[in-house]
Amino acid sequence: NLAGKRCQRFHSVKGRIINGKKIPLFFGTALCHRSPPARSGHRCVADNANLYVFGGYNPDYDESGGPENEDYPLFRELWRYNFATDTWHQMGTEGYMPRELASMSLVLHGNNLLVFGGTGIPFGESNGNDVHVCNVKYKRWALLSCRGRKPNRIYGQAMAIINGSLYVFGGTTGYIYSTDLHKLDLNTREWFQLKPNNMSCDMPEERYRHEIAHDGQRIYILGGGTSWTAYSLDKIHAYNLETNTWEEIATKPHEKIGEPGISCVISHVFVCGGYNGEVILGDVWKLNLQTFQWVKLPAAMPEPVYFHCAAVTPAGCMYVHGGVVNIHENKRTGSLFKMWLVVPSLLELSWEKLLEYFPHLATLSRSQLLHLGLTQGLVERLK
Repeated sequence: NLAGKRCQRFHSVKGRIINGKKIPLFFGTALCHRSPPARSGHRCVADNANLYVFGGYNPDYDESGGPENEDYPLFRELWRYNFATDTWHQMGTEGYMPRELASMSLVLHGNNLLVFGGTGIPFGESNGNDVHVCNVKYKRWALLSCRGRKPNRIYGQAMAIINGSLYVFGGTTGYIYSTDLHKLDLNTREWFQLKPNNMSCDMPEERYRHEIAHDGQRIYILGGGTSWTAYSLDKIHAYNLETNTWEEIATKPHEKIGEPGISCVISHVFVCGGYNGEVILGDVWKLNLQTFQWVKLPAAMPEPVYFHCAAVTPAGCMYVHGGVVNIHENKRTGSLFKMWLVVPSLLELSWEKLLEYFPHLATLSRSQLLHLGLTQGLVERLK
């Protein structure tokens, strides 16, 4: 895929020189078969084989499916994009899929998607505070029964799983913006509201539509804002898990950067796109969590966008889907882009080439694939 040869339609390729070779950073493709309609406010996660896209919102009646979409203008859907076969599939699931379908939080924990919070229509009038779980292997939804005092019914919060616990920060009721930090112990299924040792003046500003990054010791809060402001990234707040305190960290600028709107973590934090109150952004930035130095990458998104979703595979490839592309026309997109955040491993490069030269592999049985010499892990990516 680095050369873009398997794309149905090529948007753009940007590259940089690494060890004398040009490594493409970003490209887009209009995917074959039926794909998710244009949307914003949705969430996505990725494993080695698939990108999972849940929920979303589109006020355009035709773009959101018209009479076929019973939940208009929301999408009560779960989609899966398989990297190896380059195809989308709307997953038919059993159980109760949540109805809070905009600005929820989504994480992947093993084979389970965990969904928390979110809002229905009208925004702020039908928020959620339950944890819904979908097992992607068995395609079944369940409501996670929890003890303790749950967070308020909110949307636009951010969450992450750290050391067996689900951490949730911020969000809004639609009227009040939060700085609350909650923890759900996934073993005991008990909620706790964390009370940091700081004075209130040292807390992060209240916000929604931010993102969380973590290094195992600290939880970093990036971006976001309120209905009247978007927060700059010249400083970020971090919650220290060991000392139960908030810290304010000044970041080092590459140059003036605006307020990007999405972040993804490998060894660094990567931020792409967003909205600064004036223009939609299409730049890509990297923050080193040891030096807190910002670097603007020599790559640009083919389509500047905000209220999009992004996810990073374990191999280090970021996928960006959907979002708002035109403020004045309230226009959304269903485009999917990918970007390697690291130089791909030899395994990943070989796998891409194998799929390019033998696209029929997906039609073979598991036993045939294993007989050909594919590892069980690669067979699972196809199946």
